[in-house]
Amino acid sequence: MTTVLKDSFGRQIRDLRVSLTDRCNFRCFYCLPHGEPPIAPKSEMLSYEEIEYACNIFVSLGIEKIRLTGGEPMMRRDIETIIAKLSALKPRLLDLALTTNGYFLPGRAADLKAAGLDRITISIDSLKPDVFKRMTGVDVLDRVFEGIEAAKQAGLTPIKINAVIVRGHNEDEVADFAAFAREHDIGMRFIEFMPLDSGHEWSREMVVSGREMLERIEERYPLIPVKVPRGSETSSRYRFADNAPGEIGIIAPVTEPFCGACSRIRLTADGQIRTCLFSTVEHSLRDVIRSNVSRAEIIEYIESVVMKKEPRHFINEPEFMQPERTMSFIGG
Repeated sequence: MTTVLKDSFGRQIRDLRVSLTDRCNFRCFYCLPHGEPPIAPKSEMLSYEEIEYACNIFVSLGIEKIRLTGGEPMMRRDIETIIAKLSALKPRLLDLALTTNGYFLPGRAADLKAAGLDRITISIDSLKPDVFKRMTGVDVLDRVFEGIEAAKQAGLTPIKINAVIVRGHNEDEVADFAAFAREHDIGMRFIEFMPLDSGHEWSREMVVSGREMLERIEERYPLIPVKVPRGSETSSRYRFADNAPGEIGIIAPVTEPFCGACSRIRLTADGQIRTCLFSTVEHSLRDVIRSNVSRAEIIEYIESVVMKKEPRHFINEPEFMQPERTMSFIGG
């Protein structure tokens, strides 16, 4: 039995993104617009026991990092329960992380840490209350700031902040975000706008390139590349030239694709394996698990799906088709 998952291009799969729910209490325009999204029936969602079983198998196949996502993963009831179950996979599992909008962190961050969560990433797309409300559909920026502080106090470090930069919305805040990283000693990650919005209103003109983001930061704060092998990391990392605390990461999947070293695979809340964020085909691990086949047969299925992993995304090619399901269903 293999202990290493590899695709047909020789890339080792080490990172698993697990979406716990397709629900979210925010309505970010680049993901979910205003209004309720179609929610999968509860019977189609993976139970915590099924998630634990699937992750146990993935870890036995060489998965080293698991990131819990959504929707908003903290809308899944008793999330501490699944964190504790997955934490039991250590030390084979090296890293257990969570991506959240931060709304539920005040008062709960310490419980996440106690359950076994290693670190956290919080999404904030603006430091200005009015812009934040316009981009997310909710007026709760102060509460998200409280969530960052709660995560710090709980020791869910290193904390990373994700900001999707969209032209005409928040590109003028890039250097301000860098200042925020310096002030709070956090990792600030800037992400290019990707075609995963439910309104299908993405256009290349709205993309602020990673290069432009870097230039906007360096107008105020000179940066120095962090000299570590990038490997399968999604971000190009930089530190401040004056040795100030904090770090900058640029994630540029549109203008500087990093598919050649991709080590990721995704499991949706309703149990579908996605071999790429932009896949147009899904593979139902849920149906396989529920068919009462043996563990060996499940492993064989997973290995066969991984072999179908795409060589790259096709955003920059004429035949590109945007996935039917948006980021809220896929899980970042």
